[in-house]
Amino acid sequence: MSQLKIAIAGASGRMGRMLIETVQNADDAVLAGALDVPGSPSIGTDAAAFLGKPANVAIESELAAGLANAEFLIDFTRPEGTLKHLEYCAAHGIKVIIGTTGFDDAGKAAIAAAAEKTAIVFAPNMSVGVNVTMKLLQMAAKNFSHGYDIEIIEAHHRHKVDAPSGTALKMGEVIAESIGRDLKDVAVYAREGVTGERDPSSIGFATIRGGDIVGDHTVLFAGIGERIEISHKSSSRMSYAQGSLRAARFLADKKTGLYDMQAVLGL
Repeated sequence: MSQLKIAIAGASGRMGRMLIETVQNADDAVLAGALDVPGSPSIGTDAAAFLGKPANVAIESELAAGLANAEFLIDFTRPEGTLKHLEYCAAHGIKVIIGTTGFDDAGKAAIAAAAEKTAIVFAPNMSVGVNVTMKLLQMAAKNFSHGYDIEIIEAHHRHKVDAPSGTALKMGEVIAESIGRDLKDVAVYAREGVTGERDPSSIGFATIRGGDIVGDHTVLFAGIGERIEISHKSSSRMSYAQGSLRAARFLADKKTGLYDMQAVLGL
């Protein structure tokens, strides 16, 4: 079996380095490219130098140079950067694994359009555990649709720039769909002052930002006399990186199409 030729966007960031380490340690993958923003001090340096085992792959700011030898791009950057990378990849037949969050409707539409030209896995969370949790939430929501108040609490590190997290929003979408609601109509993202009694049809979100929390998510189904909590807590970004590599393996025989981690995991 030939090795998967993978490029990493945001190569000098925390997630980028975790992805590089994961690819370097995989028997069926090879680091084929690395990207970072223009002006980054890492431009021109070896992408795996931090591991003490150079990959002979320089970090580039130009897409043509950074993706010249790549068949896949794994991207956990920012929406504006990801969409720029995606446009290039779609034009050149490079498959894309997108873990970036914070896309607006136009961004999501652009991803769907690009999937007509290349194969894409797009998920707000690449963790296998999180995606299994999504299935548990789907089952739970169907049984707790009446008489239970639904709240989603998420916590991340101080550097995260979007809120609620993409994973929390996806959890809300899964729950809302399971009980026949539209999240856009029932989501409550902030409470302050005299809010009145809670609307029983609403799905509430609470956001915590602090320290180096990798990612914690809890869904609370609060009824009368009992409450059920379904939680997932990440202690390392490694789970996201391993899931991304699994997504690349899934795309190996795909030419076009838009997939999520539920498809990758056969859920």
